Amino acid sequence: MNENKSKLLGTLLFVVLISFLFYLIFFTNKKTSKGEIKMIKISGNNLLPSIDYLKFTKLENNSSYEKLTLAALRSKFEKHPYVEKADVAYEGNNEVEVYIKEKKIEAVIIIDGEPHFISEDFQILPMLPDIKMLDVPVISNPEISNKISSLSYIRTDDIVEAFKIIDAAKMVNMNIYKKLSEINLRNGGDIILTFSGIKPPVFFGKGEDAKKMVYLNIIWNGMAHGNNLVDNSEYIDLRFSSEIFVGTLVKTGLSE
Repeated sequence: MNENKSKLLGTLLFVVLISFLFYLIFFTNKKTSKGEIKMIKISGNNLLPSIDYLKFTKLENNSSYEKLTLAALRSKFEKHPYVEKADVAYEGNNEVEVYIKEKKIEAVIIIDGEPHFISEDFQILPMLPDIKMLDVPVISNPEISNKISSLSYIRTDDIVEAFKIIDAAKMVNMNIYKKLSEINLRNGGDIILTFSGIKPPVFFGKGEDAKKMVYLNIIWNGMAHGNNLVDNSEYIDLRFSSEIFVGTLVKTGLSE
């Protein structure tokens, strides 16, 4: 008898719990479907201010929140070119919070004379007004045969090489990465690097990116200890295996 009562009580508690969960789900959907959202908060945004995301989704005015559901809200934000993923949560008191995960910008890339962002996934992104200034290198003169449009993907051999150079700089010395201002791909030719605060260009060539960056780091550390060899030179050449050339600029076939 007692065992049957315990089973019955357990069943009743389970039914009550399930009913409560369904009530919460229904109540949340009801709150969001009847236009009772009064405020939308945005978090996780670094590239753009919150108001720019709200303007893109046409939600800068709460009069447009009528009949807005959480699913529809998430869909609106995930259509933004800078947003990789958006999570939406009802916080109570007629308030919804949108947690944005933005795409990671790897570099600025110049295509047909126009600057764009390129993400870590090789997606071309537009440079929107009010974008936060990013300390990323510029990739110039990529070898591109087809017309490139915003939000398309471009993964050519030389752009992959540029990404490898960026990764090698981060791995070897973050100061080198932070000073890396331009990766000139020269339309498929030998790559030239330019660093802010350093006069001579670096003839980097192609391949063995990590190894060459280690050699460059040796020069970099020498500069930090007062070696002014680089300051008095006109180029640094890392194109030759296991050798570094620092000297006066001569005709090398690398001129634009």
